[in-house]
Amino acid sequence: MKEGDMLKISVPGSTANLGPGFDSLGLALGKYLTLEVKQAEKFVFIPMTEDVKGIPTNESNLIAQIALKVASLYNRQLPQCEVKVWSDIPMARGVGSSAAAIIAGIELANQLCDLNLSEDEKLRFASLEEGHPDNVGASLYGGLVIGLHEQEQTELVRLTEVEVDCVLVIPKYEVLTSDARNVLPQMLTYKSAVEASAVSNMLVAGLLSNNWNLVGKMMQKDLLHQPYRSELIPEIQLVQEKVKKFGAYGSALSGAGPTVISFVEKGQGDELASYLSNEFVNCQVEHVAIDLQGCRVEQIQRVK
Repeated sequence: MKEGDMLKISVPGSTANLGPGFDSLGLALGKYLTLEVKQAEKFVFIPMTEDVKGIPTNESNLIAQIALKVASLYNRQLPQCEVKVWSDIPMARGVGSSAAAIIAGIELANQLCDLNLSEDEKLRFASLEEGHPDNVGASLYGGLVIGLHEQEQTELVRLTEVEVDCVLVIPKYEVLTSDARNVLPQMLTYKSAVEASAVSNMLVAGLLSNNWNLVGKMMQKDLLHQPYRSELIPEIQLVQEKVKKFGAYGSALSGAGPTVISFVEKGQGDELASYLSNEFVNCQVEHVAIDLQGCRVEQIQRVK
């Protein structure tokens, strides 16, 4: 990036798990974290929208921390810059705000330090940072991702044929991922683990065949996290009941919650959103698009 030029990075938010696809399934959503970057004398982050008004404005910002870590990994010095930050991804609501920030930080270092990282390298670093590939994979690649993260390697498959509409019910309260993890059991019985695996396999089979009626059934059968997290997030059971009455495919906690995502036949998203808005007047309800592009970068030259 030349002096006076500007770099624009846009990263979609995401939903993860889809019920039994715990820590392995992610779907990119049309809600975005956007950075406008230009060289400056010191690192400064300028929040431009309500959802990021409380972010750190110096190098303690998560985006900066990730960018500095990536630059250091490749023995590069990250240039100082001014970063304007826009986002309509609500924080601590289960729609991938931290994963989007991690991908943005990786791409910031990649661009400013001319690292020429491959998408696989970006995914690997992001998964090591996040601990799983679902949200970061969706934010990086777009579409629906199925991934496995291990200490030695990270595997990921991306699907772009996702013929469904999505509606979010976003409660006003936050649920921290750490709190949502603390309510989970330390272990399952062998019989329960086999059943949970079968449910997850059937969910993936439904996704691969675009059989969303099957996907909806499997989301309801999750044994891995939703039964335990429902005590923190009562909306999940209520939304599932209303969505079933509407005739939609099904609902699941989005990530660690408290957001609940519902899936309905293509073209019915607005109608379902309107119906749920009347039922959940204390929540934000919106029909959101599925993002198929993932992280994108634009170099903007100054006008002379």
